[in-house]
Amino acid sequence: MNVDRELDARGLNCPLPILKAKKALAEMTSGQTLKVIATDSGSVRDFQAFAKQTGNELVEQDAAGPDYVSVLRRR
Repeated sequence: MNVDRELDARGLNCPLPILKAKKALAEMTSGQTLKVIATDSGSVRDFQAFAKQTGNELVEQDAAGPDYVSVLRRR
């Protein structure tokens, strides 16, 4: 999958991955995608809730080793 921007949030605990993603999405245009890589297992459900609350689309989530990857599309 092609992503427009990637955010490395490894080593950060809640709520920092969400806050950094929110800031990154604000700098992007509608339809662009943001890939967030985090090590906080709570980020999986956090990004699900974040997408519902903000209207941004959660395109994909995956766990790859110690990393949790979430891909969001800017509304």
